[in-house]
Amino acid sequence: MQRKLIPDYLEKLQVYQAGKPIHEVAREKGLTHISKLASNENPLGPSPFAIREMTNALWDVHRYPDMHATDLKTALAELYKVKKENIILGNGSEGIMGYIARAFIQPGEEVLTAEKTFIGFHILATAAGAKVVTVPRTADMRYDVKELAKAVNENTKVLYIANPDNPTGTYITEHEFDYLMQFVPKHTIVILDEAYFEFAQSTWDYPDSMKYRYDNVITLRTFSKAYGLGGIRVGYGFANEEFIAALHKVKLPFEPSLIAQKGAVGALKDYPHLERTIRNNTKRYYETLKFLDQRNFRPIRSITNFISFRTGSEAASDHLFNELLNRGVIIRPLKANKLPDWVRVSIGLKEEMKHFFSAMDDILPNYDNQYGRPSQG
Repeated sequence: MQRKLIPDYLEKLQVYQAGKPIHEVAREKGLTHISKLASNENPLGPSPFAIREMTNALWDVHRYPDMHATDLKTALAELYKVKKENIILGNGSEGIMGYIARAFIQPGEEVLTAEKTFIGFHILATAAGAKVVTVPRTADMRYDVKELAKAVNENTKVLYIANPDNPTGTYITEHEFDYLMQFVPKHTIVILDEAYFEFAQSTWDYPDSMKYRYDNVITLRTFSKAYGLGGIRVGYGFANEEFIAALHKVKLPFEPSLIAQKGAVGALKDYPHLERTIRNNTKRYYETLKFLDQRNFRPIRSITNFISFRTGSEAASDHLFNELLNRGVIIRPLKANKLPDWVRVSIGLKEEMKHFFSAMDDILPNYDNQYGRPSQG
C-alpha cells in the first residue's frame, strides 16, 4: 500500500480567503473610486512615526533583524509592565498561533472553541492534526460560556477564545471569563486572541486579560488593526516565562522582520494616532449601526472596527456583495465562517462609509424585490 504524502486532514482543509485587493477590483471593474471595507484595516493608515522608523530601516535591510527584537520587546515591556521574558513576537498574531500549534498540539489532540469564530485558528489547528471541537453560539451570536464550560475536559489541550470575536464583534464579559476559568484544567492552554483590544478596552465589562495572571493563558495582540500595520505582519503575545521559552524553541529565528520591528516601535510612540483611530472608529461605527438598523438588517452590536449583519440567505449575501463590488465597495461575505446568510463591513473613513451608504441605498430597491429584509421573515 502506497503511503500518502498529504494527510487527510490537510486535503480537506480550505485555504484562508482574504478580502479582495483594491487593485484587483479596479482592474476587474474598471473603477477608480473604491472603498475597501472587507479586512478590518485602519483607514487612517500607519502612524507617521512608524513610517519614519521603517523608512530609516531600509538602509539596513541587507542585515538580518535583531533575533531578540530588543527594542520592540523593551517598548512592550514598559507599556504593559511585564518582563521581556513574558513576551513572544511573530508575523501577526496568527504567526504566534502557529508557534503554539507547532509546540503544543500533536495529531489527534483535542482543541475546543466556539462555532463560526476566527477561521484562521481553525485552519492552524486542523493543519496540526488536532481534533477541533466546537460548541454552538448563543442566539445573539455570542460565545456560549456555559456550553464551553461543559465541553472543556481533561483531554482539552487548547481552548481558543477570540475576545472580541471575529467575525461577530461580540465578546465574553469579565464575569463570564471568571466563570469559565473555574472549569478549565491547569494543563489546558487558553489562547485569548485580543486582536481588537484597542477598540474594546473602554467597554466597562470587557476582561483585559493582562489584569489576570493564569499560568496556562496566553494573550495575543497585534499591530495589524488599530495600529495600521497589517502590511508588515507583526503580532505579540504575553504568557508566563516557561510558556514563552517553549515557544521560542519552535519560532523561526528572524521573525518579525527588521522593517516590522522598527514600524511597531514607531507606532507605539504615537499615542495620538491611536486616539484618532479610535475616535474615527467610534463615530463611524454608530453612524453605520444606525444606517443598518434603520434598514432592518439586524446588525450585531460590536466592540470592534467592523459590523456583521444578516441578509437572510446565501443568495442574498452573494447578491449584496457583488452589487456593492460593482459600485466599488468591497465587503466580506461570511460563507467561509459558516455564516452564509451574513456579511461583514469594516469601519472606514467618513467618505468611505458614505460610499457604502449610497451604494446600499442604490441596491436595496431591487434587492428587496428579490430577497426582502431578514426582519420581514
